[in-house]
Amino acid sequence: MSPRMYRVLMTRGGRFELVVVAAIFVLAVAIGGHIYGRRLALRELGERDAFILFLQNEGGKLEASFNEQTAKIAALQAELKSVQATLDAIMPAENTYNIHPNQSLTVAGGHLVIGLVGAPMNEGVNINVNGKQQLAAAGTVIHVAPDPATSCEVAVQSFDMFKAALTASCSAAKSR
Repeated sequence: MSPRMYRVLMTRGGRFELVVVAAIFVLAVAIGGHIYGRRLALRELGERDAFILFLQNEGGKLEASFNEQTAKIAALQAELKSVQATLDAIMPAENTYNIHPNQSLTVAGGHLVIGLVGAPMNEGVNINVNGKQQLAAAGTVIHVAPDPATSCEVAVQSFDMFKAALTASCSAAKSR
C-alpha cells in the first residue's frame, strides 16, 4: 500500500479528510441533480402551460361553434313549427278534419256528410252526421252505418269557440 493511501485510510486526519471529501461530493451531486431536475421540470411545465393555453383556445372556438349551431337549430326548429302549423291548417292528419260553425264537409270517401251546427258550447258540440243531429263531447265516438255494407265512426277529438276537430273513417262491415 502506498504511503499516501495509508495516511488516508489509517490515520484519524486522513479519515476525516475522506469523509469531508465524500460529503462535499455527495452534496455537489445532490445540488447538481436538484438543479438539473428543476430545469427539466420547468421545461415540462412550460410545455404543459403552452398546451393548456392551446386547449383553452380550442375550447373557446368549439364553444362559439356550438353556440352558433344551437342558435341555427333553434331557428330551424321555429321555422319547422311554423311550416308544420301551416301544413296542418291546410292538410290535417289523415281522416282528421277541422270544421267551423255552420260548415259541412263530405268525408270518409263520400260516405258521410258532417256539419257543425252553431258554435261549440262548454258541454259539447252539435254535430250533424248524414242529417242526424247529435250533441257530442270531446272523446265521443259516433257509430254510423250509411248502408248495410259500410260501418263508419266519427270521433270528436277537441273543440274550442271557433272550430271542432273530428276524425271520420269508414270500413266495410264485418260479415257474421
